[in-house]
Amino acid sequence: MNGGRKGRRYREVAVLGILVASHFALLGWLGDQPVAVRAAPDLMFLALMVYAIRTSPGRASVAGFIVGLVSDALTPVAFGSAALAHTVVAYLAAWGKAVFFAENELVSAGFFFGGVWIRDVLVLLAGGYAGGSVLAWQLAVWSPLRALTTAVAGVIVLVVFRRWLEVRFAE
Repeated sequence: MNGGRKGRRYREVAVLGILVASHFALLGWLGDQPVAVRAAPDLMFLALMVYAIRTSPGRASVAGFIVGLVSDALTPVAFGSAALAHTVVAYLAAWGKAVFFAENELVSAGFFFGGVWIRDVLVLLAGGYAGGSVLAWQLAVWSPLRALTTAVAGVIVLVVFRRWLEVRFAE
C-alpha cells in the first residue's frame, strides 16, 4: 500500500474516523449500563493518542484541546477540565514518543494505559473531584480498568491497521 504521503494521510484519517465513529456507536450500544460504560475503552481518546504519536507536540496539543472540548460538551459537569487534561496528555504523548519510545506492542499498550490514567487523574483534579472515597475508587478501580481496555483496543487497532498506519513493531 504505497500511495505516497497523500495516501498515507488519507489512511490515517480513515482509521481515526473509524475510531471516533466506533466510540459513539459503542457508547450508544452500551446505553444506560454504568459499569459497562465506565469500563469501555475510550476510542476517541485512543484516536487522539494514535494521532499524537504521529505528529508534533504543537499539533497534538491543538487536537487534544479539540477532543477535550468535545468531551467536555458531552459531560459538562466540570467544563474545561477535559480540555486541559487532553491537551496536556496529547502534548506529552507527542513529545514522549518522539524522544524515547520504540515501536513495540507492549510499549504501545503501556503508553495507551498511562495516557488514559493520567488523563483521568487530571480531569478529576482539575474538575474539583479531589477528595473522598469516590476519588479513590475512581483512581484505583475505574480508571485502571478503562485504561486497560483502551490499551488492549489500542494494540488491536495498531495490529489490524499496521499497514495503513505504517507501524513497524520490533520483532
